Amino acid sequence: MLPGRGTTWVREAGEESGGQALVLLHGWTATSAINWVHCFAPLAAHFRVVALDQRGHGRGIRPSPVRGFRLEDCADDAIALADALGLERVIPVGYSMGGPVAQLTWHRHRDRVAGLVLCATSRNFRGTPQAGRTDLALSGGLTGAATALRVLPPTVRRQAAMAGVVWRKRVLGMPEWVLADVARSDPAALLECYRALRGFNSAGWIGEVDVPTAVVITTADRVVPTSRQRKLADAIPGAATWLVAGDHDACVSNPAFPITLVEACGWAAGSGTVVAAAGS
Repeated sequence: MLPGRGTTWVREAGEESGGQALVLLHGWTATSAINWVHCFAPLAAHFRVVALDQRGHGRGIRPSPVRGFRLEDCADDAIALADALGLERVIPVGYSMGGPVAQLTWHRHRDRVAGLVLCATSRNFRGTPQAGRTDLALSGGLTGAATALRVLPPTVRRQAAMAGVVWRKRVLGMPEWVLADVARSDPAALLECYRALRGFNSAGWIGEVDVPTAVVITTADRVVPTSRQRKLADAIPGAATWLVAGDHDACVSNPAFPITLVEACGWAAGSGTVVAAAGS
């Protein structure tokens, strides 16, 4: 329970280290378990690790029907979690959608952020001017769809979530535990989240980041192109980069990703010191 905010699901691992911890922030439509399943143990060998299901995802806080989904609220949730756990400063580790949340956590709570780790993410997700015009037209439809879902009875909304689960099982062959986690998400919040992501843009302030920042780039990413990930790294003074082969699912499909993530987190935590993961 985060006072005044709601109830979420949190996983903790590893040992305390001076009150500083990694806060893992997962990607869109995933959950903390799905996104970081292969990373918990390697990270916990070196750091205190805290991961939460973000708003509308899995067992995360349900967004207010009035305010809807806001990335800023996700950033504030991360700091509220740090407060609840007695953590003075944290290192947000964001993957894909978690990248904007991590960036906003620094932007809104600079005194609470000791470093940043940004994976498979970008300063913005809008794309070309032509894509921007498409997004503007699409956003109205997404808002209407989310509103329609919110007024449906909870049982109908759960059925909508399950319909997506059945499709994923049939087409993508996902494991049962993954499908069960996905089924807990709020379909309306996921639509609102997509709209929020398309409206996010940190280009105006990301160059002010003044904490050690590691950027993990997925080299064959078809969702967030590598060029955009590099632009993010180039925009942050002193940022260090790591490369991981793979598409946008490299966090679960490439066995090298957890090893690389440990090194990147070690650099962010140690202001330039690389922590070698077991087996690297």
